Amino acid sequence: MFKRVLVANRGEIAVRVLTACREMGIRAIAIYSDVDANAAHVRAADEAHAIGPAPARESYLSIPAILQAARASGAEAIHPGYGFLSENADFAEACRQAGIVFIGPSPEAIRTMGDKIAAKQAVESRGVPTVPGYAGAARDAKTLAREAERIGYPVMIKAAAGGGGKGMRVVQRPADFAEALGAAQREALAAFGSESVFLERLIVGPRHVEIQVLADHHGNTIHLGERECSIQRRHQKVIEESPSPALTPELRARMGEAAVRAAQSVGYVNAGTCEFLLDESGSYFFLEMNTRLQVEHPVTEGVTGLDLVRLQLDIAAGERLTIRQDEITFRGHTIEARIYAEDPANQYLPSTGALLAFTPPTGPGVRVDAGVATGDEVSMHYDPMLAKLIVNAPDRPAAIQRLERALREFAILGVAHNIPLARAIAAESDFRAGRTAISYLETHQLTMAAGEPPREALAAAALWEALSAPVTSRTGPYNPWTSGVTASAGLTREAHYHAGQAAHRVTVTSLPIGGFAVTVDGAALSAYPLHAVARDGGITVTTVEGIFHATVARRDYDVLVSYDGQSYTLARPRPLDIATATHGHHSAAGVQALTAPMAGTIISVRVAEGDQVEEHQTLVVLGAMKMEHAIVAPYAGTVRRVSARAGDVVPGGQVLVELDANDE
Repeated sequence: MFKRVLVANRGEIAVRVLTACREMGIRAIAIYSDVDANAAHVRAADEAHAIGPAPARESYLSIPAILQAARASGAEAIHPGYGFLSENADFAEACRQAGIVFIGPSPEAIRTMGDKIAAKQAVESRGVPTVPGYAGAARDAKTLAREAERIGYPVMIKAAAGGGGKGMRVVQRPADFAEALGAAQREALAAFGSESVFLERLIVGPRHVEIQVLADHHGNTIHLGERECSIQRRHQKVIEESPSPALTPELRARMGEAAVRAAQSVGYVNAGTCEFLLDESGSYFFLEMNTRLQVEHPVTEGVTGLDLVRLQLDIAAGERLTIRQDEITFRGHTIEARIYAEDPANQYLPSTGALLAFTPPTGPGVRVDAGVATGDEVSMHYDPMLAKLIVNAPDRPAAIQRLERALREFAILGVAHNIPLARAIAAESDFRAGRTAISYLETHQLTMAAGEPPREALAAAALWEALSAPVTSRTGPYNPWTSGVTASAGLTREAHYHAGQAAHRVTVTSLPIGGFAVTVDGAALSAYPLHAVARDGGITVTTVEGIFHATVARRDYDVLVSYDGQSYTLARPRPLDIATATHGHHSAAGVQALTAPMAGTIISVRVAEGDQVEEHQTLVVLGAMKMEHAIVAPYAGTVRRVSARAGDVVPGGQVLVELDANDE
């Protein structure tokens, strides 16, 4: 077995692999970019090496920098995690040339399966069914448009050199093809270094089912069952589970055998995943092979009891698989929810900033793989996934119940997050019945907005402020709310909050008998005294009627509250500043300032000062967190000012375009 392994990644997957190495007695070595010097994966390592600036192309995608770190650390092997260079054949080849073991398949297998066209040809040679489409040598825009007409709309444009939803577009009609092709090619080039794409028929309403495979250097290949991954946004998975509600034992066996044949078609070694589309009739089609460990590998670990990272390390060290196909058993049901820093109620817009609170749930059957902790910064430079919540239970209904409980207890403050989306999915009837498809999020109207804060959240904020904020006296800082009954009895504190369009007034009064009386908008929260304890950002409130808990933090003037799985921003009164006054002036004049929704890089500016634009017309394209985001005109009007150029790196909130509504 190896003595020293370098993990060429960051975030939760780096933490996961580094932890496995340390459990096995292997010295765990991390790498980090300038902005990740104190990141969670660095804190989880035995040693860490700097590899370059924040942009991934200058750090986590720099093969020379990573190999230099491996040589400097004496690493015998490199685990690539997922994303970044994990499916880069040149990186695997460079490791081979440097005499360092690449913990994954051979460069040849990566190259074949990484080229979606070559992959289809390889698996078809072993009798694995594939989706009809076009993958010819001629891939100019005119040829691709003609082939799309031949295949028939709707069609999928897909990056030939990678997956994960990058460089992928669904095109419903010929008029949209050219623009979608250009966007897919740009995204593919940025993500994979190649703008090559191919076409596939869009199979309407399928499920996304994938099969985990393992293969050693001694000719043994097995599968570990399936994962249902149909619930996706932007072709990125949100909820994964095993076993799939759609598979019978017979279908599982057939798909598993097909995945094994697909892996064998390229002499595959180590862990990999074959992805399939499954239609309502039970027909399945090979989609692609991910030549790496998957984000959702804990789902398979949950139902098989196997440690996939440990098995990867064993295989890479030359050991044989010690488990046969007929020895694989599946127990219970496992569900994973990916927790992203994004706002699902606002077109899944990524969110950046400091994590003021990050408190994962605990309890039996609950696992959280996280790449962040309270106080860490969510950067614009990398993928917005914060953590994975994995629950395991004896059956699917029990797993859903456990998922719902864990999501209610998961507290994140400081950035927007998708926990409300995961909660809405877990409560939705089709999901609970196992009726899901890739189009699930497009066809289901889920309530995700937090709405008005409940009275408990408002009370928690006011109590937390009272108990947490010291008051300066002649003898030094002290807090009369925590200094005893005699000192604080009869003291009243009033808090004013704005949430959305509503204003709220909360009063907290200390009682001579101990505890507090709290009113929210003039109404008593309880007829009995409240007792509250604030500790480490959390506040627990107890009455004879029950107990509730909230997590609270302050950001500038605002108070942020996480309660029952929802996050609320409670704005405190503040003085009018120059920016606010300026914004008000624009509103009065009929000019709207369109701002960058997050930090990012300007990809293109499509208008100039004086241009007349139509409603919903794209004005600026912003690149952030590996995705393109269009800034569109909210109404028809005249462009008064453009304050950004292609290539500019802008912070969130910066004004990009000022648009006059031309309202007479």
